[in-house]
Amino acid sequence: MDKRFWVCGILVAIAALLLDFLVHGVLLAGDYQPLVGRGIMRDAADAQGYLPYMLGAHLLIGFGLTWLYRKGVDSGKPALGQGLRFGAAVAAIATLPGYLIYYAVQPLPASLVGKQLLYGTIATLLLGLLLAWLNPGRKTL
Repeated sequence: MDKRFWVCGILVAIAALLLDFLVHGVLLAGDYQPLVGRGIMRDAADAQGYLPYMLGAHLLIGFGLTWLYRKGVDSGKPALGQGLRFGAAVAAIATLPGYLIYYAVQPLPASLVGKQLLYGTIATLLLGLLLAWLNPGRKTL
């Protein structure tokens, strides 16, 4: 694992954390608020105690996605297409099934799950594009 791996892993982890904050902390905050009152979601004060878990999860996302992308990159193909394909594949195996499973086991409103599916897929595509930009085969980062 070279320097680029570690730098990319950290940058993708930070990007994933920021995208998740945008999606869940900003765009979906109003949708989550009624679920807090029903005890399905944590309130902001309670959630703060779980921040180390959130940071650890995003480090796993950053390094896991970096590792997977680097194992499958084809230097002979355009980076943009590879990034979008990678993001779509990750959305197909993780993002979309994850939210569908949550919907099956938790009493979440269908409108919320639809937004989670849409925004989560967009965020995953953006992470794929970031990885493609960070790993195009150039010598220096």
